[in-house]
Amino acid sequence: MFRPFIAAALALGVGAAQQAAARDVVRFAYLADPSHEAVTWAMRTGRVSSETIEVEAEALELGALIQSTAARTYDVVQTAAMAVPRARERGLDLRIVGTALRYHAEGEGADIWVPVDSDIQTAEDLRGKRLAVYSIGSAGVTLVRIALAKAHGMDVDLDSGDMEFIEMPPPGMPAALFSGRVDAATLIHAQAFEAQRTGTFRSVASTAVDNYEAFGVRMVSAVLAGYGDRLDAEPEKHREFLRLLRASVDYARENPDEVFAAVAEETGVEPAFFERWFAEFSDFPVLMTEDDAKAIEILWSEAQALGLLDSHPPVAETVWTETLTEAAVR
Repeated sequence: MFRPFIAAALALGVGAAQQAAARDVVRFAYLADPSHEAVTWAMRTGRVSSETIEVEAEALELGALIQSTAARTYDVVQTAAMAVPRARERGLDLRIVGTALRYHAEGEGADIWVPVDSDIQTAEDLRGKRLAVYSIGSAGVTLVRIALAKAHGMDVDLDSGDMEFIEMPPPGMPAALFSGRVDAATLIHAQAFEAQRTGTFRSVASTAVDNYEAFGVRMVSAVLAGYGDRLDAEPEKHREFLRLLRASVDYARENPDEVFAAVAEETGVEPAFFERWFAEFSDFPVLMTEDDAKAIEILWSEAQALGLLDSHPPVAETVWTETLTEAAVR
């Protein structure tokens, strides 16, 4: 008497397996950072899901992320906004499909930090000093240089400018500041949070605020990007990925106690960091706005003026025409 129920259960199981197997896979690479584990947590754990795609998400260090972008290892990558014109100049049809990191108009997510007992009090005091940065060619550091030039009148030329830019891995920056090997540093977000919490370092310049006041838009340092041939071949798959990733971000915002506690256990970073990150450091909006496009255009134009880009295309030519936007989903 139980055989029909068993058969039905088996049929349902086979059907579910076939449905799962039929789902398209989207391989996604994002920056290895505790904040991004919170952004992707709901998607990674199935709190939000899709009937049509399965996402294989992998966190990569910056160097590996750059290499994987050029190698087309993934379908969608989080990459520096500066990488897009450089890739296209080399013949790689890399297209922007969304916004990854948008700075807050206020907050300390892109600050310059010095030891608490340093004589440096303002950005202008950085003249003749050594500034540690994590990647000279990155969008984040380019935005720091733009702010120093526009808001503080600094010469930010790498060879003959007012300060010496010293590139080093982020984990080494606090020790370099303590030892005096550098005078100031662009600490990454987890380090900035620790500086705020302990009072070990203090901020002398808030470059995200400087750029917002100078240009009237919140600057974008990282984007989500895909490859033209894959986007054209499977547009619905990529649009569904964007919807799912945005849903993951929304879940984190709507359920902070659950998400931040879980990610704190995963990463060993206290929940208060994630609260501060979402409130003061950056947004991970996924969906683009007109202001995002304007911010990227400003970044590229200013980067060309600094000699970091030989040229750049109009931003509109690099944005995937079928991407989801905030205006379209309202």
